[in-house]
Amino acid sequence: MSADLSKRLVPDELWRLVAPLLPSFAARPQDGGTAPRDQRAVFTAVVYVLTSGCAWRHLPPTFGTSSATAHRRFTVWTEVGLWRRLHRAVLDELGSGAKWTGPRRSSTRPPFAPKGGIADRAEPGRSRQEGQQAACAVRCSGHPARRRRALKPLILGIPAVRSRRGPRRCRPVKLRGDKAYFSAEHLIWLRERGIVACIARPGTESGERLGRHRWKIERSIAWLFGYRRLTIRYERKGSHFLAFLSLAAALTWYKKLAKLAT
Repeated sequence: MSADLSKRLVPDELWRLVAPLLPSFAARPQDGGTAPRDQRAVFTAVVYVLTSGCAWRHLPPTFGTSSATAHRRFTVWTEVGLWRRLHRAVLDELGSGAKWTGPRRSSTRPPFAPKGGIADRAEPGRSRQEGQQAACAVRCSGHPARRRRALKPLILGIPAVRSRRGPRRCRPVKLRGDKAYFSAEHLIWLRERGIVACIARPGTESGERLGRHRWKIERSIAWLFGYRRLTIRYERKGSHFLAFLSLAAALTWYKKLAKLAT
């Protein structure tokens, strides 16, 4: 049963993408130090923590690794940028083997913020900024007042993704956002890069005008919230939360890639 669960969490096709990206582990020639562990078992344990939302100390022993080892390896992999590279590898596979309509971005109210709809008003909490058709870049922002400053780094952080149509694509065609992102500086900056801005105007245009496009955004956010570790931030370090978010994005679009291959 545990073997079947491990196969469902990390199929062979996914492991084929992950294995070349993992840093090599060199055992110490003398006694002592950290003993080598099966890389796939540790990676599967990390995916289980992300999917189930359980605490590290509650990791079942059936995965063949201790909770301390899984957390320590997760920290090492986060420091070397494994999750970002895995995300890009999945995007390359998706872009080269399926129709890819380019990146988009949006933000939405986190599940633990006050109710009242989408976060186009000044609600406290944390937002996830992601893509419409394929989450090409993810970023964490704090208070909504600071989200405006996260727009440029998010757009610049979109990797050059492989495409069947020719050269790699590294920028979106359109950008849709709520009122928190409206400013003359942003409009000029986006226009200079050939990006069409569809951003709600404060006081003159309701954010509901973007409603016909929001179902795709909310659908993508719902896919990410299917990974229970993201529903509430338990990580003390922002880098660890972003690591789980990047891994969730990679797994989400790997599942779409697997469906296209069937």
